Amino acid sequence: MFLASSAKPIDNNLRDLVNEIEAQNPGLSVLAARQFRYSLCQTHVEVTIRESRQFNVLEEFIIRAGVELDSPPTADELASILGLDPVFVRSTIATLQKLQTLEVTSPITVTPEGRLFYEKGTVPQPPYSEKLYAVVDPLGEKLTFASEPFNDEPVILPNLADFVTIDNIIVDISSLSLEELQQSIQASGLPLHAPEDGKIVSSYKVIASSKKKWKTISLFLIFDAFEDKLNIQLRKGKQILKSEPNWLESLQAEGKVSLQALCELSDETITFQRKSTLNQKNTEIEARLEKIAQKALETARLASAEQKKINSSRAVVQLRDGQIPQAFSEVLNSAQHQILIYSPWVNQAIVDEQFLQSLQKLVNRGVWIVIGHGIAQRQEDEEKPISRQVEEKLRGVKTPDGLPGIQVFWLGNSHIKEVIVDGKIYLCGVHDWLCYGDDYLPRGESVYKVTIPDQVQEAYEFLADRFQNHAEKLWNNAVQNRDTQLAVDTLCLWGAIGMEEMALTVIQENNWLELLPVWLNVVCHGLKSKKVSGSASFRTALSLLDQVSTEAAFIESLRQGWRRVMGAIATNNPQQALNLLSEQVWAQFVRLSITQSPVNTPEEFIAAHTRSQNMPKQSQKRKTNK
Repeated sequence: MFLASSAKPIDNNLRDLVNEIEAQNPGLSVLAARQFRYSLCQTHVEVTIRESRQFNVLEEFIIRAGVELDSPPTADELASILGLDPVFVRSTIATLQKLQTLEVTSPITVTPEGRLFYEKGTVPQPPYSEKLYAVVDPLGEKLTFASEPFNDEPVILPNLADFVTIDNIIVDISSLSLEELQQSIQASGLPLHAPEDGKIVSSYKVIASSKKKWKTISLFLIFDAFEDKLNIQLRKGKQILKSEPNWLESLQAEGKVSLQALCELSDETITFQRKSTLNQKNTEIEARLEKIAQKALETARLASAEQKKINSSRAVVQLRDGQIPQAFSEVLNSAQHQILIYSPWVNQAIVDEQFLQSLQKLVNRGVWIVIGHGIAQRQEDEEKPISRQVEEKLRGVKTPDGLPGIQVFWLGNSHIKEVIVDGKIYLCGVHDWLCYGDDYLPRGESVYKVTIPDQVQEAYEFLADRFQNHAEKLWNNAVQNRDTQLAVDTLCLWGAIGMEEMALTVIQENNWLELLPVWLNVVCHGLKSKKVSGSASFRTALSLLDQVSTEAAFIESLRQGWRRVMGAIATNNPQQALNLLSEQVWAQFVRLSITQSPVNTPEEFIAAHTRSQNMPKQSQKRKTNK
């Protein structure tokens, strides 16, 4: 068996965090968790800051004369033009020269800095200084600034540098350009350099030599059972340090890091732990199926004719051989919004034209279909991989809006065959749902049809969690490569497993507004089956409209998307649709031409698009062709 948590090399003050990681991520197992110290470099720095104030009338005339006149006047000439005492003008010019707004020359000459301030209607005030601490951190941030020094408390932990080579980047603070220093101060979140507010760091100097400081960092060795992969993770508190590529994993892959020394785990123990964890995950599935089988036997033993009538909607029924294909077809066709399938193998013996047509009908009425496949631990080790032709046929099933209605992908590492429909009906057993061999004769197969809510929910959570993990992996690849098609597939997968809000969140976080029309089509598909109903995500999506330009390349598809979505919402709940069209939202609908003349009010808009949603497609086409 795998090591108990108490036997793993886990530091005592990390145990709660380890338990939290494993509880929130069923596919992850923390094999080791240790704390180390590492050094960073702290340098005392003094910066000079200049702020501005609004210039007075005389200052404006003087600077304006130096900026706008082809032949700027002298102080006395300007005093004569303005009808003022030359002493008064010369005194004001001297003040502006001290503030480095004017050059110390005659005639009046405005400095480049003075021109910048003049454009904002301001002049600089006398400079003042602030003391800061520049910190060079070899892990995570490279250079940051802090207003307070690190404390000098000793950190009594193993030195990470004794186990791995850390690139201690030595930054000579005095060699930084002023622009580099200004950018680093801004990136550190210190309100000292804000040109838009008239606050500028104008110079700096090092006032004390650098000192070495120690900081604590936590290292976690994590095994991902779904990906069959070891991950080395560094954290500061709960914050995960992300770096591309992960230099620790790269060093470990090159044999330059000893996990035995770093984590106090031998290679043999790690291998054993990986296999034990994988076996445990499959054992959990087997235990769930065994429980279902026992429930089926109990039902068969105790059920009388009357009990069968009472328990038919909350039971476990065993199906054999010829009963299975018919039950499979009936359960699929009963779907209202979602079908999840796991089949180790998929081939064209099942995925024929008739089967594809039945799936297309389901998708047309608003059902999402997700298919996971694979039995080997690694995709390249599959003995019977899905053919490209079959995969393309499945992906060719589209929603009425042109989105992939079927998501099909390799997950691997499971021989269990499972089907879950609408989170209410669960089919499981040894029948290959999407694959037949050469024989079509009964082979002694059996399948359980489960409608007991708790057991269906348990199976659903397990399978949906695997699909969610895959969606996150797809999205990370899409963002890294800015792959729009991969992003579309991910949004559809999130929509298929009821995570439309997550899909909108990542669009917002990555400022990928071009995907908003796709998201609208995804939720519109869900609205068709009346599965999507929450107003919160719609309000969030509507709040993003003010970030969209009328010239955006995707503006027309965005307009069409919102018209369809608002019409679908109004068809189900007119008041909900009206509540979404607040004064601010309606202003954006008008600005972006989402509403069309002669529609002038939210009520008219909702009425018009509710009618278009309910209009038969042929009537819509005739209306369009007029």
